[in-house]
Amino acid sequence: MIKVTASIVIYRPLAQVFDFVSAPANDFEWQYGTLASGQISEGEAGVGASFRTIGHLMGQRMHRTFEITEYEADSRFGFRSLSGPLESHTLYRLETANGSTRIDVSTQAMAVNALQMRESDLAKHMQKQLREDLALLKSLLESGPRTGTPRPDAPQS
Repeated sequence: MIKVTASIVIYRPLAQVFDFVSAPANDFEWQYGTLASGQISEGEAGVGASFRTIGHLMGQRMHRTFEITEYEADSRFGFRSLSGPLESHTLYRLETANGSTRIDVSTQAMAVNALQMRESDLAKHMQKQLREDLALLKSLLESGPRTGTPRPDAPQS
């Protein structure tokens, strides 16, 4: 079993970060391996809704389908894989931290087919990718229009 975790603080309001992270259509903007992603079930995003991604992992193209398993607005967003070469469960936990948003991400995964590589190599790659994805998310959201509380390190006028 592979377990990877990472955390980051983003200088944006909690609701803005949650809304962006919990919308599968945004994944390709901040997840390096994702080429396309979107909800495939009808209705609102929430527990039981499903989404599909097309991407690549370590040079292999992957089509994966996921089901949302946890959805607590501005707090938790979790999903599990329904198809693809990895059985996985990912959980995003978000909380306000000094006017910013802290995200803690944890993923548990197990290669079930087609990824003929050592689990330790896959785990290292997944950990590196998660850190890079969160850094890109931070950069993307912090470079957008400013809303909410100013950054604690921003110069005061």
